[in-house]
Amino acid sequence: MPPKRPHLKAEFALWSAGARLVVGVDEVGTGPLCGPVVAAAVLVRPHTRKIAGVRDSKTLSAAQRERLVGVIKERSLAWGVGAASVAEIERLNVRNAAALAMRRALRRLPSYDHVLIDGQKIRGMEDHIGPYTAIVKGDASSYAIACASVLAKVTRDRLMTRLSARYPGYGWEHNAGYATRDHVDGLRALGLSPHHRRTYRRIRAILEGDQLAFDLQPEMESELDLELAGVGDSRR
Repeated sequence: MPPKRPHLKAEFALWSAGARLVVGVDEVGTGPLCGPVVAAAVLVRPHTRKIAGVRDSKTLSAAQRERLVGVIKERSLAWGVGAASVAEIERLNVRNAAALAMRRALRRLPSYDHVLIDGQKIRGMEDHIGPYTAIVKGDASSYAIACASVLAKVTRDRLMTRLSARYPGYGWEHNAGYATRDHVDGLRALGLSPHHRRTYRRIRAILEGDQLAFDLQPEMESELDLELAGVGDSRR
């Protein structure tokens, strides 16, 4: 079955209701064993035409995502990236840290009327970001969210590649911190890096020798890492 193509139904409904500035938001990085959670917010142009090839970032190759991300930035009214560090993931839990990263991404935008978020409703989120709609599997159905998913994925992958140069041996440059075989082997050989999520049960299982503790699928620590990677926001 071919990948589902996102549409503009939610966006057009909001534009028709008077919400001119509609933002799509998505996050990436809740599943890996290390690194930050990264979120992106993309403010699409009202009544925009879709960019060919944009869809849920998980269904795209790395080369396809890299090709699309520059076009998404160029064709959007504005975009922003936010992150939640490993320390924040450990303190808040990964879901709350993901919501924090989303809020930070949205704060990089000049203004907006309504937000479309991938996933379930988040308690108290409206108090921080204003009116929003949560769409389950929104990265596969909403064009604005799909754009954000591509930007978030490319940003985090680039960050993990930069971190892999500082901490070689874990394969972050191609596994992005997920529990692939080479990452598991690196953990067992090298131990934990400062960027690993030390409270994760799966990490403890790996270090204790559990053979079932990895995914078997290929799949910033701080604001400083965002700056080092050369990412941020753009307002057009």
